[in-house]
Amino acid sequence: MNSLIKKIDELIEKQSLLKHPFYVMWSEGKLTIDSLNGYSKEYFQLVKAVPSFVGAIIQQSSNSVKSELESNQKEEAEHIKPWMKFSGALGVSEEELEKYNGLEKTRKAVSELSTLMNSFEGGAAAMYALEQEIPKISLSKIDGMRKFYDMTSDDAIEYFRLHAEADIRHAATWRRILEKIPSEKEDQLLQIASRSISAQNMLLDSCYEAYC
Repeated sequence: MNSLIKKIDELIEKQSLLKHPFYVMWSEGKLTIDSLNGYSKEYFQLVKAVPSFVGAIIQQSSNSVKSELESNQKEEAEHIKPWMKFSGALGVSEEELEKYNGLEKTRKAVSELSTLMNSFEGGAAAMYALEQEIPKISLSKIDGMRKFYDMTSDDAIEYFRLHAEADIRHAATWRRILEKIPSEKEDQLLQIASRSISAQNMLLDSCYEAYC
């Protein structure tokens, strides 16, 4: 395995979102529906931003990967509606979701992620650190929703079912890009990946502090 990928994977494991108190409470059925309701509004700030993250990277990409990245971006844009359905299953209307701008810490987390997309290679590192663990997280969320919250409808779980599969492919795209990067850039990109993971944890901090 490429040493940069190995180091980023180790960082993801060390700072795994599944170890965050908010997701631990989810997997143990200890969140209230109100907590999940609040989470659905905060995390939507990231969901709707991801297509623009990928768009920023596309602008700096070579033609050899552009069509693949454009396909990924289209998929991410199509996943906004399933998130709205998940929120709807929790009682949050589309209108409420669209009008909501997020707590200060949520906005800071999304803004931090956005700043990491200012170069092709840096954006690839940040997005790999974002998407690599999402399939595992998505399956954990579905399991918790079915087991503890009686959320079994297609509307409730479609977003997570889609990401359990799509982000395996998306992470593989970023991995292929990172595997071609010269070793002298490793430290810089590892730092970017670390900032990506920290920002993701900050978003969950925002949810935990406000809704738990």
